[in-house]
Amino acid sequence: MRLGIFGGSFDPPHLGHLLPAIDAAEALSLDAVHFVPAGDQPFKAGRLQASAAHRLAMTERLVAGIPGFRADSVEIDRGGLSYTVDTVARMAAAHPGAALMLLLGADAYALFAQWREPERIQALATVVVLERGGDQLVANEDGLAQVLRTRRVDISSTELRARVADGRTIRGFMPDAVAEYIAEHRLYL
Repeated sequence: MRLGIFGGSFDPPHLGHLLPAIDAAEALSLDAVHFVPAGDQPFKAGRLQASAAHRLAMTERLVAGIPGFRADSVEIDRGGLSYTVDTVARMAAAHPGAALMLLLGADAYALFAQWREPERIQALATVVVLERGGDQLVANEDGLAQVLRTRRVDISSTELRARVADGRTIRGFMPDAVAEYIAEHRLYL
């Protein structure tokens, strides 16, 4: 089994998360991709706007109907600060023999050396940097990550939160089910 692990705040999740993950699943022949909303990220502590439960529910709606894709609550269920090394170790234990691929955006990879136990992460999973078309090339002289060119989708969660707060539409930036969830629960107002 080839399993992709794609973590993030997903505050809210959108097509800028989904489309590169689809590209990665196809390019890497992944059998499954687990989208893992962070419980409490060390680099974003106290800055998340939607609760963990809302972010998980929105992520479930983002990946609904896509074979092999699922929202995984592992970091939310664990509680406390979310460290990728703990998540990857848990995935390795839950899926013995699986080839794990940790999918990261270039922005996240730029901070990778500052993460908790980056060497252990690399021992447990192949780190795959999703490099969006048009981005500056990822410095990977050490060969410790695989770089995969993906499509550029210029959408940010920050922009979407601002659009909601300003009363502008977010339709088309995410599946309708996610936009409807945001409206129903009056998130980001």
